[in-house]
Amino acid sequence: MKFSPQPHILLVNPWIHDFAAYDFWAKPLGLLILGGILRDHGARISYLDCLDRFHPSAESGPLPPVRCGRGPYLKTIIAKPPGLEEIPRNFCRYGIPPDWFRKDLEALDPPDLVLVTSLMTYWYPGVRETITVIKSVFPDVPLVLGGIYATLCSDHASHTCGADRVVTGPGEGAILPLLDQLIGWSPAPRFDPQDLDTLTRPVLDLEHQLAHVPVLTSRGCPFQCAYCASHRLQPRMMRRHPASVVDEIAYWHKRHGVRDFAFYDDALLVDADRHIIPLLEGIVAAGVDVRFHTPNALHIRAVTRPLARLMRQAGFHTIRLGLETTAFEGRRTMDRKVTEAEFSRTVGHLKAAGFDAGQVGAYLLAGLPGQDIAGVEASIAAVKQAGITPVIAHYTPIPHTPMWDDAVAASRFDLEADPIFTNNAIFPCLSETFSWAVLNRLKHLARA
Repeated sequence: MKFSPQPHILLVNPWIHDFAAYDFWAKPLGLLILGGILRDHGARISYLDCLDRFHPSAESGPLPPVRCGRGPYLKTIIAKPPGLEEIPRNFCRYGIPPDWFRKDLEALDPPDLVLVTSLMTYWYPGVRETITVIKSVFPDVPLVLGGIYATLCSDHASHTCGADRVVTGPGEGAILPLLDQLIGWSPAPRFDPQDLDTLTRPVLDLEHQLAHVPVLTSRGCPFQCAYCASHRLQPRMMRRHPASVVDEIAYWHKRHGVRDFAFYDDALLVDADRHIIPLLEGIVAAGVDVRFHTPNALHIRAVTRPLARLMRQAGFHTIRLGLETTAFEGRRTMDRKVTEAEFSRTVGHLKAAGFDAGQVGAYLLAGLPGQDIAGVEASIAAVKQAGITPVIAHYTPIPHTPMWDDAVAASRFDLEADPIFTNNAIFPCLSETFSWAVLNRLKHLARA
């Protein structure tokens, strides 16, 4: 065990291996928050992003197009994983070429510790490849894997990905004790992991280009939907003070020129009078010209007419509503978030505030266990009839959720054998009668 007065910590965002991937305001926010904590305590932080759309090695060619901060990743076709060879789509590594990543690693001073994050459970092959490359360059440096996949599939991650340690759950409370154990560095804590306002800003300044910034105003969710793992990942609801969030948004806008911000909350509008309303009033008072996007669904019943007007005034640009289905009479086994009347009322409030159909979309789950394709088509038609955009969200079976057992029973794949089979691109819980023609028909209905 060694001690360094200023340890060098390397943060790595891994590749994605999948049939499809796109940067819809995606950042490894948890990893970057840990980097902010460690830098605030005196560590030297390096950051390598295998998904970097603005990598300097791409300067000789045109940058990918940017649409409100979004854009396509670089990609390379690779072999399909065992068991998915018959899927009639290309399987790709999304992100920078491996030789760029290796050169970036070799250009660094050897770190004292490497932290790698993970997201979707079925993206673990990209995590494994990332760790393999890191270990080939820094074989003796301890490497820790955390994130969503590491939390939901910790045993699989421990046996599959090659990390020296797999950490589950939120990392803020674990990071300093972990560094003490692994490298003998134990600074006195300068924050409270149970108080989000004591956390420092994420190290987003280490990005090559900031096309968008993620904002997390709260953690946890009071709803326990059968298809969602939010409660498993963050059992306790915690909120930041609205003024703290306003200060963060103003900082990235004024100091770094960022205009596009994506809210990462699972329950942004809950307890609106004490949270989102004073937050948005603070944004308006600050006079910042920004655009807000909500890739995580908003709870429909929380949108009132005054709140819709305030959202418009503050700069909301892309709104996604958590509808999931318009089969309202049969949804109690899935969630209890919204009724038909509440959906209609909220759409009316948003339209009256000035939002158009291209800005407001309703997520509709497709591929649920036992789901009838006709039901998805009916939901698409109902959303279009309401005058907003249907957004097809492919259902992903997630371990530890109430719907997991039903998903296992319904799937044509052995979901418990390998997380790769939970890939939502293959609709693992639909019957064998599913075809890509069905999916294309749904997409056409949603766009028409």
